[in-house]
Amino acid sequence: MPSACDSLLDDIEDMVTSHDPTPHERQFARRNIVPRPRRHQLQPAGEELQTDSVIPGTQKVWVRTWGCSHNSSDGEYMAGQLAASGYKITENPSDADLWLLNSCTVKNPAEDHFRNSIKKAQEQNKKVVVAGCVPQAQPRTDYLRELSIIGVQQIDRVVEVVDEAIKVFRHVDICHTYQCVCIAPDVYDPLFLSLSHSCLNACTYCKTKHARGDLASYPIEELVERARQSFQEGICEIWLTSEDTGAYGRDIGTDLPSLLWELVKEIPEGAMLRLGMTNPPYILEHLEEMVRILQHPRVYAFLHVPVQSASDSVLMDMKREYCCADFRRVTDFLQERVPGITIATDIICGFPGETEEDFEQTMELVRQYCFPSLFINQFYPRPGTPAAKMEQVPAHVKKQRTKELSALFHSYKPYDHKIGERQRVLVTEDSFDSQYYVAHNKFYEQVLVPKKPEFKGKMIEVDIYEAGKHYMKGRPVEDARVFTPSIAQPLQKGQVSGLPQVSLLDHLNMNVSHYHKADNLSHSLSLSLSLSVSLSLVLWSARAAVKSDGV
Repeated sequence: MPSACDSLLDDIEDMVTSHDPTPHERQFARRNIVPRPRRHQLQPAGEELQTDSVIPGTQKVWVRTWGCSHNSSDGEYMAGQLAASGYKITENPSDADLWLLNSCTVKNPAEDHFRNSIKKAQEQNKKVVVAGCVPQAQPRTDYLRELSIIGVQQIDRVVEVVDEAIKVFRHVDICHTYQCVCIAPDVYDPLFLSLSHSCLNACTYCKTKHARGDLASYPIEELVERARQSFQEGICEIWLTSEDTGAYGRDIGTDLPSLLWELVKEIPEGAMLRLGMTNPPYILEHLEEMVRILQHPRVYAFLHVPVQSASDSVLMDMKREYCCADFRRVTDFLQERVPGITIATDIICGFPGETEEDFEQTMELVRQYCFPSLFINQFYPRPGTPAAKMEQVPAHVKKQRTKELSALFHSYKPYDHKIGERQRVLVTEDSFDSQYYVAHNKFYEQVLVPKKPEFKGKMIEVDIYEAGKHYMKGRPVEDARVFTPSIAQPLQKGQVSGLPQVSLLDHLNMNVSHYHKADNLSHSLSLSLSLSVSLSLVLWSARAAVKSDGV
């Protein structure tokens, strides 16, 4: 009898069966999983366990993520799980024993980079684990054969999959705990707080929906607790992320404004909250509430609302479930009631069936609103999607339309009129050229400020003296008040965020408990070694404590 794995799927929709767990079944399973710190985390600083055996949890892992902020959130979460389990997360791929590659399936170039990274890892004899939307949607693709795979709904099992890959066993989990643990980025980088998985749409050009399944929102109380803990750990900026933030809560009997009002209660003075992408249909129901939330002093007056096309016929072919008038209503309403708000949007050039008239409607929309932030994408047909089967616009036409829209976008300067203004900005990161610090004002507009260490992570006042296409430059106001949002000593880059503290004795008791539960010889030997290491570390710590007391 031929195997089900012998042939590729014609359509990615065929991956879903009646036997698969539903998003809510997965969600209820998320709440009871807490990573158990391994012995490696308790080793003295600078010491490494020397052994001839392959002991999972002692290796270095390089994590590479492509795609949206939600994917970045997943990547940080998996890195946090691995670090909590004893693995060392490294920024140098050459030093790593294993590469964890977290993919994006939205565009062909992203998948090409992902495929090339797999090849490069194999050439360097690195072990590889792949995650994200590409292996979820196409697990039987030739170049993924023989690789360990983590599905987007199984990232809570990343330690198990990496353990098996380290031991040279292939492990595939395609079938997610709430993201309570992640790897801390630079302390002043934003924390990506994932609100949900997937969305309610079924866009004809997108594979993400099929990779991530149905909408599954996290409970409000868990999200609020994670935000509270993040601010206590020194985070000064949180980004809310999801495939569609506006759809949050529809599957669990709540909505986005209800969550946001709880979150703003936790934001300390000097810290900020940024909302993620939302499609027009779901934000239309909450416009009045969203206005009040975006007016809050600790919430950026910024919203990312993708329009994709100003042609209703193109939107219908895309199955976007709104018309251009809906997008205009959202934009006009917010701009009228939240003066200065930044509306960012996305546009796809050359979608199948797009005529010159359709494209001109899109050009006119950009001329009318002069979006300060515009993401322009030339259409790429993704294999297995309905749009890939439609009659395609010739490649040279797609390229020309992309160039025309890009030229229009670069023809106007959105910030020139702000020269001379005094603004309060939150300083969070280095500029690309490392010559300035990057800060953002209330409208999430980029302001470059002098690179003085005392500004990092602080909210300061600046006078705007120069403006470019994508930025302004600000001169700090002398003797102005500086706001420090951190309410605790910040975590350092690479530390594990959100991990419960486990004492040495607790860890020892945990290992003893697992030792007694071992049901086979190999498991017993492994846990015996863990127990031995834990005992050694307890003794080492006791000696260190005695020595520090001068005894």
